[in-house]
Amino acid sequence: MQAQSPFLWHELVTADQAVSGAFFSGLFGWTRREVDAGPYGTYTLFQAKGQDVAGMMNPTPDSPGKGAYWHFYIAVADADDSARRAVSLGGSVVVAPHDVPGVSRICAVADPAGAVAHLMQPLAR
Repeated sequence: MQAQSPFLWHELVTADQAVSGAFFSGLFGWTRREVDAGPYGTYTLFQAKGQDVAGMMNPTPDSPGKGAYWHFYIAVADADDSARRAVSLGGSVVVAPHDVPGVSRICAVADPAGAVAHLMQPLAR
């Protein structure tokens, strides 16, 4: 039996959603659906056969990384505990745990070498 992947979501951070969106939609045959992300501007959902497969957002002041890049979210049971454990293991918290209303609690941590991982605590259903 194959283990379920802990990788939950993939997201593109780009300052030019029109250019990046057109490229990846054309490359993979995805459609796009834009939603209002309030103070963060537009959030774009990439879809394949009507199903959400990835997201795209504008950079924010605390976005870890330069230029356009893809990142991923790894499932954790408790984002706050994971952030504390990252620090205890010699890493750092890049983006503090916070809620994304109706979606999850997320944070970003870095290992001692600087590799960043985004963590997602899914909402209890």
